[in-house]
Amino acid sequence: MKLDILVFAAHPDDAELACGGTIAKQVSMGHKVGIIDLTHGELSSRGTVETRKVEAQKAADILGLSVRENLGFRDGFFEIDETHLLEVIKKIRQYQPDIVLCNAVDDRHPDHKRGGDLVERAFFLSGLIKIETTIDNMPQLIWRPKKLLHYIQEKYNRPDFVIDITDFLDVKFESIKAYSSQFYQKNSNEPYTKISGEGYFDFLKSRAKELGSQCNFEYAEGFVSKMQIGLDNIIDIK
Repeated sequence: MKLDILVFAAHPDDAELACGGTIAKQVSMGHKVGIIDLTHGELSSRGTVETRKVEAQKAADILGLSVRENLGFRDGFFEIDETHLLEVIKKIRQYQPDIVLCNAVDDRHPDHKRGGDLVERAFFLSGLIKIETTIDNMPQLIWRPKKLLHYIQEKYNRPDFVIDITDFLDVKFESIKAYSSQFYQKNSNEPYTKISGEGYFDFLKSRAKELGSQCNFEYAEGFVSKMQIGLDNIIDIK
């Protein structure tokens, strides 16, 4: 299956938190979107690997994903080395996306920056003919997508552009709330974490409002690109 957009995330729920609205919007336009989670988020203070798997699939159904997979890297300990790079390269070549989205260029959680850096490097290497990979014992064709974009996570990174998600904010929050083990539940006995407080959803909503404000969007999600972005028509700028 060829995808239009392939999203990589260090942990299940990273993609929903940072770009769930954009994903839902692109799916509504008929684009095929997939998420590849790098880890199961097994070091999280709340929930288990089993509950995260169920929650991730529920979120995938809400967003209308064509594909959701997990590479099973070690949460907190995966590195940017040949073994991990090759696994990411295989997925890029398998799904041949036009656009790759990945973790933030900088963030509070070290897995986020490392995950973004890992995918950014694999993005380039995936287009090199002398790097040979196979899937199901069949050689893969090389593939380098058109663009790689970093989504913005908890730490504010100035975006290079934003996407209007006003009509998809509710779907974004529904997909986030699919991770009931991780976020606010009134009667939960799980340990308190930075993201499990009742006010965390207010933070997410205010961030979306902040990102949209300068373009007269009610709510938006932001992206950082280390590659130059082009437009067909200057009038298209919001």
